[in-house]
Amino acid sequence: MSHVRRFDHVGLTVADLDAVTAFFVALGLEVEGRTFVEGEFLDTVCGIPGSRTEIVMLKPPDNGTRLELSSFVRPDSVPGSPAAMANELGLRNVAFEVSDLQAAVDWAATEGYGLVGGIGEYEGTWRMAYVRGPEGIIVSLAERIG
Repeated sequence: MSHVRRFDHVGLTVADLDAVTAFFVALGLEVEGRTFVEGEFLDTVCGIPGSRTEIVMLKPPDNGTRLELSSFVRPDSVPGSPAAMANELGLRNVAFEVSDLQAAVDWAATEGYGLVGGIGEYEGTWRMAYVRGPEGIIVSLAERIG
């Protein structure tokens, strides 16, 4: 028996909630909601007593899996590794299918976000690239081809 009913969301903890939200909105996601969470529920779930976080929930155009961005008001965030490479353990990328990979990569470059490597092609079916987004988040962009 499977315990999973559906893939609901991916959560990322960020320092600058406004800047990271703006990046993903410009990429094509839509803000679904923004709120503060604190109290017994958050303390219990994240295991940090007295915590408070601000959360932005973003949804894709197809109403699929959401992206939750959170920024801790208290306690202070613990810095991650903004230059982490694909082989560093942990969450390495957030992936999106795009309609025009080159246009998305060009847009990211104009915003100051460059490629981690290059644009690759997989077996004539996908073109893909990793872009290093705000706060070092690796954003995988893929275009279906062929």
